[in-house]
Amino acid sequence: MKKLIIYLLVIIGLILIYGQYKQYNRFKLENYEYKTAKGIDLNYHDKAFLLDYYEAVEDLNNYVKAQWSANGIDVRVPEDEDEETKVAAKAYTKKLANVKYYEGQLLQSKKLKKQGMTNAGIRSYERNGITLEDKIKQEHRDKLLTMFGDVSNTVKLGDKSAFVYEVQELLKAKGEEVAVDGVFETMTEDAIRSFETKQKLYPDGQLDVFTLEKLLK
Repeated sequence: MKKLIIYLLVIIGLILIYGQYKQYNRFKLENYEYKTAKGIDLNYHDKAFLLDYYEAVEDLNNYVKAQWSANGIDVRVPEDEDEETKVAAKAYTKKLANVKYYEGQLLQSKKLKKQGMTNAGIRSYERNGITLEDKIKQEHRDKLLTMFGDVSNTVKLGDKSAFVYEVQELLKAKGEEVAVDGVFETMTEDAIRSFETKQKLYPDGQLDVFTLEKLLK
């Protein structure tokens, strides 16, 4: 009987020790710590933003540890439904969302750089919803449309201008065979007619607003 009691006490002791070990191991640094994401842009254009990300991660980890140490609440996976636990878990969710916000932007920046974008382009994209390259293209498009209006839609054989030069550049970029010299000659007219045919426009070889719009796409 005595041996049985001792045996049971040993079992209970081992269970208690194991429980304590699990609780300890549960909050060992490598288990509870939120780790910074791999693949973030370490050369992000806004260094203060990058620092804010690291501080948000540290704040999150400190909060998780503090809630467990002081209140016995695992805010990551709450086990109780009392008001204190709910408040703590909600605060954790907000802190985690803050981390994810920073993280998402830094991951996106790295991805865009792999596609060839620069810090300046990424800054423009974040501020205006458009890349710097697209912004430049849009400005160029707007200028050409303005120039088209300035020449009163009367570009004809023999005309020589910067506008004609730009149109020839566009035609060449679209794969048409044309001399880029700023002179509207038969070769340019033929290139426009060829382009219009491919775009299912009326192929008259004349530059009108419909043809120009297609060239600028």
